[in-house]
Amino acid sequence: MSDQLLVALILGVALVLFIWERWRYDIVAIGALLAVTLVGIVPADEAFLGFGHPAVITVAGVLVISRALINSGAIDLLARRMMRVGNRPALQVGVLSSVTALCSAVMNNVAATALLLPLGIQMARKAGRSTSLLLMPLAYSSLLGGMLTLIGTPPNIIIATYRAQNGAGPFGMFDFTPVGFGVVAVNLLYLAFIGWRLVPERKGQASREELFQIKDYLTEVRVPVGSPLNGQRLRDITAFADADVIVMGLERNKRQFFGSTGYTVLQENDILLVRADTDLLKTLLSETGFELVGNESLGELTAATDEIGVLEAVVTPQSPLVGRTVRDLRLRQQHNVNVLAVARRGASLRQRIRAVRFEAGDVLLLQGANEGLYEATAALDCLPLAERNLRIGQTRRIVLAVGIFAAAIVATAMGLIALQVAIVTAAIAMILTGLISLRDAYDSIEWPIIILLGAMIPVADALERTGGADWIAAQLLAVAGNAPPVVALGVVLVGSMILTPLVNNAAAALLMAPIAVSIAQGLNVSPDAFLMAAAVGVSCDFLTPIGHQSNTLVMGPGGYKFSDYARVGLPIELLVIVTAIPLLLFFWPL
Repeated sequence: MSDQLLVALILGVALVLFIWERWRYDIVAIGALLAVTLVGIVPADEAFLGFGHPAVITVAGVLVISRALINSGAIDLLARRMMRVGNRPALQVGVLSSVTALCSAVMNNVAATALLLPLGIQMARKAGRSTSLLLMPLAYSSLLGGMLTLIGTPPNIIIATYRAQNGAGPFGMFDFTPVGFGVVAVNLLYLAFIGWRLVPERKGQASREELFQIKDYLTEVRVPVGSPLNGQRLRDITAFADADVIVMGLERNKRQFFGSTGYTVLQENDILLVRADTDLLKTLLSETGFELVGNESLGELTAATDEIGVLEAVVTPQSPLVGRTVRDLRLRQQHNVNVLAVARRGASLRQRIRAVRFEAGDVLLLQGANEGLYEATAALDCLPLAERNLRIGQTRRIVLAVGIFAAAIVATAMGLIALQVAIVTAAIAMILTGLISLRDAYDSIEWPIIILLGAMIPVADALERTGGADWIAAQLLAVAGNAPPVVALGVVLVGSMILTPLVNNAAAALLMAPIAVSIAQGLNVSPDAFLMAAAVGVSCDFLTPIGHQSNTLVMGPGGYKFSDYARVGLPIELLVIVTAIPLLLFFWPL
């Protein structure tokens, strides 16, 4: 079997596994790398050179800088100004989308979505409307904003680095801006005046009380004389009743103890505030002998106090919760938090919490000590929603962070220093000046993306070296026939748009870059427009909630259904095609 066929076969299997999502994409990428190495296509001493590739280093540096900018309060200061906009939906969508796109141009687009998501919820609640009208435009504008600069999204860095490897020099920091700005401007106008009207008004996160109806689950029970649990620990309740029964508080001699642990010893006449549905409550009363007190005093004994808080958080795609249950992770024991309720696609799940296998985009109602809730959500890679306070940093920290970042951008734009060196230098400077701790710097790096890039770069090189890219380009040119080059340019753009919802956009860029260059060479035209078309196309993840993490993050809080994304996103994709092709031909002539 020829090397060309072997690479095509390995890539085909990898693409199927990417789409299947049975294994995480970084594991699939490592598998593809090992496969091309074991069959001898990539020499063993070159197999892991991808991890030292400039694109990998640059992406890691950009992620650290994004976190440092957030820590400084610079982005939150901008977000606070947004709360002053009016309540008209077109104005809210326009301002929120524009600021998100601007942030996404200089930081990771998932980070931009995560940062502004709570603000979008607050704006919707303040205006008394469904959050679904704001959150999808927010996610889409974060993807659009990545088209504006070299560091706006990893695919741009990959495309620029590929151009440099082919002897033409890398694209500059703002080479993406002319085409990107036109595409972004047209689509922001669409979102502000038309797009939000196409979004169904889902229930979403309009109100915690409406979504979770906490009091429907809270009941007071008394420990009577003679109860088998008298003198036993709170944790022993699970031996008598289902583990889904959650003791949220304890009242003894008219004093409330919300910080009680599982080792608290029960006494006669203790009143417990428990979360349990009807069936669980019946079991609890019959097995323990507890007496039902009633809900008349629930206004006094509630889920939250000054010490104990209740927080909504959304499960991110990289969270260890995904695919697992409360019992698997021992959340009460390991993180000292209770999961009171789970909402999925805008509706509270009524099944037992213990049986719920969490999905990305789920919204959790968590209870725990106020000082530990945010630490727990960070450890679980969950995103706190509207209750999160904005970080308003000191002016000195904001100026320092923006100054360091601006210096790196200027140095790169003027050609004084290579992009990867400038970005890493800025990241190190932010660590040394205390804008971000070393631990936070490491935590801010999305290691699955780094593994994906480092593994797939040699595989993509193998596709080009064995002639696989030329073969694919020849098939596409045969389909185009004798049509003018602009048709082939459209094929690259549309092909990239079709591929990116199926695989990670960084992987799509790695695969499309050599194909785009091969098509241009087959037509004897400049490859720059084709590379730019690939960069624009792989940023167009507007059709599904699973194609990009930004889309997944807003699914639960917005209460969206799968079909809602295509309803709003398909016009964006058509507008991208109509806008991008003329701009590509104008700024990057064939």
